[in-house]
Amino acid sequence: MHTPSSLSDAETAQLDAHWRALNYLSACQLYLRENPLLHEPLRPEHVKPRLLGHWGSAPGLGLVYTHLNRAIREHGLEAMCVWGPGHGAPAVLAGAWLEGTYGELEPDRARDAEGMLGLFRDFSQPGGLPSHTAPDVPGSIQEGGELGYALAHAYGAAFDNPRLLVCAVVGDGEAETGPLAAAWHSGKFLDPVHDGAVLPVLHLNGYKIANPTVLARIPEDELDSLLRGYGYDPLHVTAHPDTPPAETHRALAGAFDVALERIGQYQREARASAGGSGHRPRWPVLVLRTPKGWTGPADVDGVPVEDTWRSHQIPLAGVREDPERLRQLEEWLRSYRPEELFGADGRPTEEVLACVPGAERRLGAVPHANGGRLLRDLPLPALEPHAVEAEGHGQAVHEPTRVLGGMLTELFSATQERRDFRMFGPDETASNHLDGVFGVTPRGWQAQLLKTDENLGAHGRVLEVLSEHMCQGWLEGYVLTGRHGLFGSYEAFAHIVASMAGQHVKWLQSSLEVPWRRPLASLNYLLTSHAWRQDHNGFSHQDPGFIDHIMNKSPQVVRVYLPPDTNTLLCVADHVLRTRDTVNVVVAGKQECFDWLSLDEARGHCARGLGVWEWAGTEAPGGEPDVVLACAGDVPTQETLAAASLLREHLPGLAVRVVNVVDIARLLPRSEHPHGLPDAEFDAVFTRDKPVIFAYHGYPWLVHRLTYRRAAHDSLHVRGYKEMGATTTPFDMVVRNDMDRYRLVMDVIDRAPGLPVRATGVRQAMADMRTRHHSWIREHGTDLPEVADWKWSESAASG
Repeated sequence: MHTPSSLSDAETAQLDAHWRALNYLSACQLYLRENPLLHEPLRPEHVKPRLLGHWGSAPGLGLVYTHLNRAIREHGLEAMCVWGPGHGAPAVLAGAWLEGTYGELEPDRARDAEGMLGLFRDFSQPGGLPSHTAPDVPGSIQEGGELGYALAHAYGAAFDNPRLLVCAVVGDGEAETGPLAAAWHSGKFLDPVHDGAVLPVLHLNGYKIANPTVLARIPEDELDSLLRGYGYDPLHVTAHPDTPPAETHRALAGAFDVALERIGQYQREARASAGGSGHRPRWPVLVLRTPKGWTGPADVDGVPVEDTWRSHQIPLAGVREDPERLRQLEEWLRSYRPEELFGADGRPTEEVLACVPGAERRLGAVPHANGGRLLRDLPLPALEPHAVEAEGHGQAVHEPTRVLGGMLTELFSATQERRDFRMFGPDETASNHLDGVFGVTPRGWQAQLLKTDENLGAHGRVLEVLSEHMCQGWLEGYVLTGRHGLFGSYEAFAHIVASMAGQHVKWLQSSLEVPWRRPLASLNYLLTSHAWRQDHNGFSHQDPGFIDHIMNKSPQVVRVYLPPDTNTLLCVADHVLRTRDTVNVVVAGKQECFDWLSLDEARGHCARGLGVWEWAGTEAPGGEPDVVLACAGDVPTQETLAAASLLREHLPGLAVRVVNVVDIARLLPRSEHPHGLPDAEFDAVFTRDKPVIFAYHGYPWLVHRLTYRRAAHDSLHVRGYKEMGATTTPFDMVVRNDMDRYRLVMDVIDRAPGLPVRATGVRQAMADMRTRHHSWIREHGTDLPEVADWKWSESAASG
């Protein structure tokens, strides 16, 4: 246990005044639309007709806000807070208003009676403020509508911010989630030399919406064992409904002082040694127990409310209709003695503001919580030294991600001193052929090291842990506080963070509507080891559906790229690392892939987003095609080019156009997505009425959904992944899903006018090849020689 702080009576009174002011402002946000300072008796028309929001966790969050203010002033800290209990937004909004930040950012939130009333009226109302922490809330960096991510966000914010303290308030309901439970391990990755510190505050108020919370009901020694097992040193502060406020303030101030002294000692020891202290700190964690709905109504109609789950949302309902409840509401609000906290003009008194730090030390004003203020462009390397030599279309092969690894290695070198770029992933950097970066930076690791370990180090900037949630949370916290990053993962397991990705998209979309939010570096996914090449893992690792999830989100924010070869991957990577305020999904293979385009060709192709590959088709210059072969993705592109080659050989009179799509949003109309093609341009590429056979990387129906308004949609036939997977050969995967070259030729014959009759023999030959394939792989375990040894024939194309 720690010693309570020796706060003077005057200092304790100042803290209590600030906390009471926060509680008053929080409660009034839920209820009032008039009479903000209670200058007259409360009447029904002063109360909102619809009562929305959450009270239960607000008093506890307000207490942390007050004491973090005091700690920042007392210790001269550069600090921010991640508010895990999103339902506590009233307390965070109240803190930003009380310190003056909100009024500086938005004039109609001025720190006076009018600004106070505006805050009350707008909270949780149509066209107003959200009921959770969101971009509208100064000092917030996460969308509070979904729980589980506060601790990972806090560590992401602390990485490469050596002077920053990040307080992470973890609600006890949130603590029950899988992402949060895993995130306690983040301390094993925090470098005390180059990173800041994270001070978790586990806020136990006992209840979720309607049930008790696990960590609040287990014995204290069991909770201590859990936290110590995670590597933390717990400090406990407990308040009961009848605990004198002065006692709570002194205990919590003392706990903060002890925690901050230990953090400072660990950092000083590590930074005094050239390579660090050599041992992992046992970081402090504050365990704060407060009653749910503390200081609110103790009971309503004889039923307990304070310190129960009933205080979670609106503890007093029906106050406009029930005079007794209206009286109880007024009694509750007046219990904070607002006349002592605010002047007649609504301005907070000097006593209330005594603990508030100044300028950018205020929690709502700290630049890290508006990360675009700190963001710098990356020193991206030139692509030419990394691009593969063009030896003609499809004549050479490279591993796209391995080549990309060379570019990223140079980027790590260029950011070695500034330390504002990191890679995150679940133990797959080497597997995804990006391990060239280890020549510059190891994996970050603060736990035990063995002689047999490779590419591990205390100061590494590649972070790997087998929790996609932790990787996503770290990256989000990193970019939200003004840095750049890349999340590399097997494609199938991006689904694990689909909900987190959706929340980040919502954050970005909402941020675009908040004028004082500065643009952030985009959140970038590199999805590889994809569905079509899972030779080792099979069906469980075959799922391209993350693209569908992302494309369902806000078109202002989401982008999906399917580079068909190495040089286009380089161009796409260069592009996404320059973008702002988007979520970019790049899907690329790590296996050997044909080099279809030179670097200059790739640049032009990526700038267009899609285009006709004239060298691959057979249509006459200035003429019209009989059929369009379209493709998106590396394996679909290979099968499409092989199908074009077969058509050239077997049906030489057929005019074939080959179209490749890199930016999948180009399929949408311009009215639906900023990258969408106008109808005239779409029709010029795909035609209005010719058969279009589209080989697509993912589930076929996404292409239909994106193009359903186009004139060519009725002529569109899409082949893609249809949940037919196995541990099998590369070509058997495309055959199983009917996206192989022979099936594509059959589709052309089935749909091009006149061909079903004229080309019956060709179609039968294609079907026979598929039958031969099935027999071959069962006997030999390898793909047909015609497939395994195939490459594009430049001479045939030119002829």
